[in-house]
Amino acid sequence: MQLGLIGLGRMGGNMRERLRAAGHEVVGYARDPAKSDATDLADLVSKLTAPRVVWAMVPAGDPTEKIIDSLMPLLSAGDVVVDGGNSRFTDDGPRAARLAEHGIGYLDVGVSGGVWGKEYGYALMVGGSDTDVAKAMPIFQSLKPEGEFGFVHAGGVGAGHYAKMVHNGIEYGMMHAYAEGFELLEASEFVSNVPGVIKSWRQGTVVRSWLLDLLDRALEEDPHLDQLKGYAEDTGEGRWTVEEAIRLSVPMNVIAASLFARFASRQDDSPAMKAVAALRNQFGGHAIKTQ
Repeated sequence: MQLGLIGLGRMGGNMRERLRAAGHEVVGYARDPAKSDATDLADLVSKLTAPRVVWAMVPAGDPTEKIIDSLMPLLSAGDVVVDGGNSRFTDDGPRAARLAEHGIGYLDVGVSGGVWGKEYGYALMVGGSDTDVAKAMPIFQSLKPEGEFGFVHAGGVGAGHYAKMVHNGIEYGMMHAYAEGFELLEASEFVSNVPGVIKSWRQGTVVRSWLLDLLDRALEEDPHLDQLKGYAEDTGEGRWTVEEAIRLSVPMNVIAASLFARFASRQDDSPAMKAVAALRNQFGGHAIKTQ
């Protein structure tokens, strides 16, 4: 089938290649003319036959809102807009309502797979109506991994991004557990082959996972991670997951702690730890370090 694809970065560009390899006609648009198949959004829409499916893979927030607002006067009733970025789930309802005024459908799709998706497929978490999902199903089938897993119609509008938010929150916790284990192994006087230990866990253990495989890959390139700075950003989903846990009174100790650890990683000299050191000195006369 045909697909209009807006945003041809690391994810979008690989998705275009995977879909074309599966026999789909993909008209891509990017600001870089060297990557783009269309001169602008109007040109992209004109190259598609109605009913159209147009998929946006651009940063969440204002860039996505601008794309959707720009597409509305160009599309027709019966077309479907797909947001495959990491948008906040609360943005999906208002978007769907605006598009529905023009008879245009809306799907929110959480996409996981990163730079490896082109080869292995993308896990897709979809929110929207059964009718709109059916229109895009050939695309979903080609993007997902082979086999029975990797795709879910999670519910109505907002469900796809909500599922992806929780997925990324879990990812935060899993990554931090591996990170703490790595640090303890590095600190131990007993273990002399930390990369070997990590590698040994990749088969036959209950902690094996793709994330562990990627940690092993990183350690093959840099056995003690000396080339990296211990600084980690967060892109929003972890925060939103913790906010939802607070709203719904769901205990979320691990994911919340992993999010706060990322905050701590950005502090060269933690004010909180300065206060802890000062208090220990005040009540117990414990030694302090001064700058």
